[in-house]
Amino acid sequence: MTEPNPIHVFRPVFRVEECLAEIRQCLERGWVGLGWKTEEIEKAWKVYTGLAHARFVSSGTAALHLAVRSLKIARHWDEGDEVITTPLTFVSTNQVLLEERLTPVFADVDEHLCLDPAKIDPLVGPRTRAVVFVGLGGQTGRLPAVADLCRKRGLALILDAAHLAGARLSGRHVGREGDVAAWSFHAVKNLGTGDSGMISFADRDLDELARELSWHGIDRDTWSRTTGAVPGYRWRYSVRERGMKYNGNSIQASIALVGLRYLDQDNERRRAIHARYAGALAVRPPGLDLVPEPPDCVGSGHMFRVLSERRDDLIAYLNARSIYPGVHYDLSTAHPIFASHIRACPRAELAASRLVTLPCHLAMSDGDVERVASEVLLFHQAVSGP
Repeated sequence: MTEPNPIHVFRPVFRVEECLAEIRQCLERGWVGLGWKTEEIEKAWKVYTGLAHARFVSSGTAALHLAVRSLKIARHWDEGDEVITTPLTFVSTNQVLLEERLTPVFADVDEHLCLDPAKIDPLVGPRTRAVVFVGLGGQTGRLPAVADLCRKRGLALILDAAHLAGARLSGRHVGREGDVAAWSFHAVKNLGTGDSGMISFADRDLDELARELSWHGIDRDTWSRTTGAVPGYRWRYSVRERGMKYNGNSIQASIALVGLRYLDQDNERRRAIHARYAGALAVRPPGLDLVPEPPDCVGSGHMFRVLSERRDDLIAYLNARSIYPGVHYDLSTAHPIFASHIRACPRAELAASRLVTLPCHLAMSDGDVERVASEVLLFHQAVSGP
């Protein structure tokens, strides 16, 4: 018997010839680091999103760390100050808080599995400085309400937009709701480059600070020297803050420039996959549910997630049929580094025990989607009984 073709949860798809043409320019010019291609993707991102500022960096985690560190420096946060965040996210979201010696305070999620504003408000105290909102799966949840709460309470709002490239809220690209947004362009993200990211501050001074911090804290980078952007500058520079090596490079930027041309088209296909899944799973046996999409949001379609009361058994069943879903994510508080910050978040805890991310990527055919949905239903019909 022939084994069915494997269907993985993610599979990057690149326009190879177009990417190679962009990269060839870098290789022929002999400039593959921070340079004119990284400037090009920053300009293109600002045009695409309508945001005022953009800094191309080496990863989504780098973008998040720069967001937190820049705000901490500019607003004079002290070690131990608190940041309200979600436990239902990839660990990098909350690791950067520990890196800056800030205290994560975990709040529960809503039915969209994003932070619930009603759960944030009671946690705001005298040392609360910010909220980190994660657009989990490419959805925006109740982001406008969270942004309004932050404005009223005088809190910074950091948007972890790792899954939100191309997502729109009330007709505008996400990213302007708070003080800063951080995107991931990791290989399996909607704008995948292998690994890189983007950070967009609302404030010009914070943007300039983040630029310095992403280049070891140096106030003038080598591209500025080469292009003469800083008059008279040759080799002297100043370091005012302790920085990191977080800049993106021209190879990554070349791939991002190609991907950005097709991002809306690709996201439309992802949303079509979502719609096909939702239609196939509209009538469900007991023990299986879908994560609802919020109103006024045109999501990026990054993930299609179901909630299964037999999650581990479902995954084993699908694996045996060459279907390889994912789980996004285990709770941050399940990991030892966050053991001292555990707080009861019952909705997040229940979701983390049931979440399954079904395959959703551009290499999937409609038949692939139907095959996955059919197997999910067959499993749940079998275990739910007559």
